[in-house]
Amino acid sequence: MKTIRHKFVEHIPEVIEEGILYISVEHYVAIHLCTCGCKNKVVTPISPTDWKLTYDGISVSIYPSIGNWNFNCKSHYWITNNKVEIVFEWSDKEIKLGRKKDKKEKKKYFKTSFWNKIFNLF
Repeated sequence: MKTIRHKFVEHIPEVIEEGILYISVEHYVAIHLCTCGCKNKVVTPISPTDWKLTYDGISVSIYPSIGNWNFNCKSHYWITNNKVEIVFEWSDKEIKLGRKKDKKEKKKYFKTSFWNKIFNLF
């Protein structure tokens, strides 16, 4: 099983090193090079409707899984406690359904969010 180191940074560096997950708490984002080795930059926004990042003082985890559907490699993996677990490749149909589900969950979140309720009062 592959591992990935984490590095907390204020700003993402111009040169991204393989095997490092750069985390900018200030900008709510984590970036790393695809774990398949294709060298594509993988950007994971940290937010209630995107990815969640947990740090236990030693290691980091990102939830949900990372699916690089727009890359040629179409890699799909989990980062859990600084370990990279490669999972099966999704079919085009599964990717389409996953994207549809994500869109539906975001819409639901923003429809019921605190700020939406406040603004609807006026």
